Amino acid sequence: MNGSGAPGGGQGPAGESYIDFAEVFQSLPSPVLLLTPGLVMLDANRAYVKVSGRGLDELRGRSVFDVFPDSPADRREGARTLRASLERVLATGERDTMALQKYDVEVPGGPGVFEERYWSPVNFPVLDGDGRVTLVVHRVEEVTELVRARQAANDPGDAFATLSREDTMTADLLTRSQELQELNERLREAHARSHEVAVTLQRAMLPGTALPRHPFAAVRYRPAASFLHVCGDWYDLIDLDADRLATAVGDVVGHGLEAAGVMGQLRSALSAAIRATGWPAAALTTLAEHARTVEGALATSAVQAVVDRVGHTVTYSCAGHPPPLLAHVDGSVEILDGATDPPLGACDAAMSRGEATVGYAPGATLVLYTDGLIERRGEDIDLGLRRLADSVERHQALDPELLADAVLADLLPASRRGPDDDTALVVIRL
Repeated sequence: MNGSGAPGGGQGPAGESYIDFAEVFQSLPSPVLLLTPGLVMLDANRAYVKVSGRGLDELRGRSVFDVFPDSPADRREGARTLRASLERVLATGERDTMALQKYDVEVPGGPGVFEERYWSPVNFPVLDGDGRVTLVVHRVEEVTELVRARQAANDPGDAFATLSREDTMTADLLTRSQELQELNERLREAHARSHEVAVTLQRAMLPGTALPRHPFAAVRYRPAASFLHVCGDWYDLIDLDADRLATAVGDVVGHGLEAAGVMGQLRSALSAAIRATGWPAAALTTLAEHARTVEGALATSAVQAVVDRVGHTVTYSCAGHPPPLLAHVDGSVEILDGATDPPLGACDAAMSRGEATVGYAPGATLVLYTDGLIERRGEDIDLGLRRLADSVERHQALDPELLADAVLADLLPASRRGPDDDTALVVIRL
């Protein structure tokens, strides 16, 4: 746990300064506990050992809820609330600040005897390079005395009734924080229900993933873990005739039920437009005109492609969308960026949209996707596009179903958090 180059440290073997991070951890004034993703205690600093009344040998390697069972008199509310907070950190990879908690602690050496205690906890994750939670840091401040002071202030006959104005205000704020936590819990439950309804609605409006009529194609849809990013992506596969296949993906700006509804309207409109016009640019021009009449549809991105199996060509047009990829049989991967225009509603509706055609040899693979597959926070999207191209190049010999799974595994590593954005993926063996 040593690091170099920081002031205030000792001298390393080569005369370089270093910091003893283990001692820093132990010297922190706030009680801090380190937990594994399985909620097993790894370590605690001196302040935590002191406030908990437990030695390190009683903590390390044991479940936090085994060492600190909730008082039966509290109906296990303290343990339930703490577990919910820790699981939120594990699921989201984000900090969770808890309100004032009543969590009675079993008296050391007195099995079944609990002492009333109040705490102000904060739980936050330690993430690895792929965004997975490797540790949970549980930091607490004991506020038992403040709560007792507040309780005493409400009882004029109590000896603790004489309080400073600051103590009274602080204790009152801590008491009110419990009410805020209960409200937040109800909001989380409401968002979870809305998330479930929105995902169910979107899945119902998308083509079935089995696609028995298209054994040469594979599709995938991954909803975002966060309610704030879910339900704007779509994909489509349409047989225009015996020799021509149309495929599209799109992404609506917005979230939740509203985005799912807009997505359904635009997918249906683009499906009708490509059947009527037969060509990607004309279909997207028609969709752009329609989008101006649909609230919430502006700034939607989409790509439409038409595969001609007789002429061995792919004709495509992009409206503000990441470019498709074409993996050739010689192993090379071509980025189809020859016909890219602004998103729907971002330009004059009468603008003539671009269209490009590229040839292929039988056995090539066409890949369409939404930006959730390649975008990363704080990273240039070109890096994500390069990552996708490299993945397709490595796995292009696989059949479409296995190729789709391999690409998702490469670009969306399994994590407790789930993807940050919706992701749609279409893989077609040509």
